[in-house]
Amino acid sequence: MKWIEWAIVGALLFLPFAIVNRNETDTLRRTMLTELRYDAALDAAVDDAARLLVVNASQQQEAQYASAKHVALNKEEALAAFYRTLDAGFGTADDSVSQDVLHRYIPAIVIVGYDGFYVYSEQEWTGTDGKTVMKPAWGTKKPYAYADSAGNSLSFTLDQQVLAYDAASRGWHEGLRQDIRQQTTIPLLQDAALFEQVRRSTIVRAIQDELAYRINRYNETVSRNGLSYTFTLPLISDEDWHNTVDDVGVLAFVQGIPMGAKVYNNYALGGSRIVKRPTIIGAGKGSMKVYFRSSCGYTYQAEETFASEQAAARKGYMPLPCPGSAI
Repeated sequence: MKWIEWAIVGALLFLPFAIVNRNETDTLRRTMLTELRYDAALDAAVDDAARLLVVNASQQQEAQYASAKHVALNKEEALAAFYRTLDAGFGTADDSVSQDVLHRYIPAIVIVGYDGFYVYSEQEWTGTDGKTVMKPAWGTKKPYAYADSAGNSLSFTLDQQVLAYDAASRGWHEGLRQDIRQQTTIPLLQDAALFEQVRRSTIVRAIQDELAYRINRYNETVSRNGLSYTFTLPLISDEDWHNTVDDVGVLAFVQGIPMGAKVYNNYALGGSRIVKRPTIIGAGKGSMKVYFRSSCGYTYQAEETFASEQAAARKGYMPLPCPGSAI
C-alpha cells in the first residue's frame, strides 16, 4: 500500500473523532453563551428590583429615624420589576406560558429590610370559602432576633440601632448600641467588635434558615406537580452573604433550568443604593488566563464567570485592564 493510501485511511479513521470533538466544542460554546445570557438577565432583574424597592414608597413614615438605611420598602413594585426584567432577559416577555415555566425555577425571593426581611415564596392558607389556597405570596416580616444564654434578647438592624431586653432588670432599651450600652448589663452591648460580628452572623443565619425552610416546602409542592428537580439553598460565598447585611436589597436565585447536558443554577444580590459590581469574566488570551469586567467589551472566549476579582485571581487568572483604564 502506497503512503498516500495510508494517509487516506488515517484521515478516514480520524474524521469521526474530529467531527465528534467539533460538535462537543460547539455545544460547550453554546452552553457557555447561554449561561452568560442567563447571568446577565438575572443580574439585571435583581438590580431593577433593588432600584425600585425604595421608589414610590412612603419614606415619610421612616423619617423619624436618623439612619439612611431605614427606608420604606415597596415590595410589590420591586417584585414586578424583577419578573418584568427577568422575562425580557430570558425571552419570555410575550409568552405567559413560558413565563409560568420560568418562574417555577425560582423557589424564593428575599427582600432584606432595615430591621427584618421578607420572603416571597409558595404559601398556603385557607380562603374565605374554606378551601386551601396555595400560590406565591409574601411571608410575614422576620426580625433579626438574637438571644444569649442569660435570657437577654436583641433585635438587630442593618446598623448599630438595636432593641434590647435586659433580663436582669426586665427592661427594654432601644437606640444605638453605643448610646444604650451603659443603661444595661447585656455583655454583647459592651463589646463593639463582638456586637458587629454577632449582628452580621445573626442576620445571615436568620435569612439562611428561613430560605432553607421555604425551599423544603417548595420541593414538596413542585414534586406533586411533576417537577423532579430538588431545590437547595444556593451556594453563596461568605463575602456575598455578608454583603447582604450592608444595605436593604434583594436576593434571588434560579435553579434547575435545563441547559444542554447541565442545569443552570445562579443567584444575584442587589442593594438599593449600592452600585452592583459587573460580572468578572475569566477567559483565555493566547496561552494566558486573564480576567476582566464584563463591561470592558473584550471578545475573548469566556471560560468561567466570577462574582469578584479576588475569586478569579484565586483560580489563576491574571487581571486584564479595560481599554483606557485600570481594571
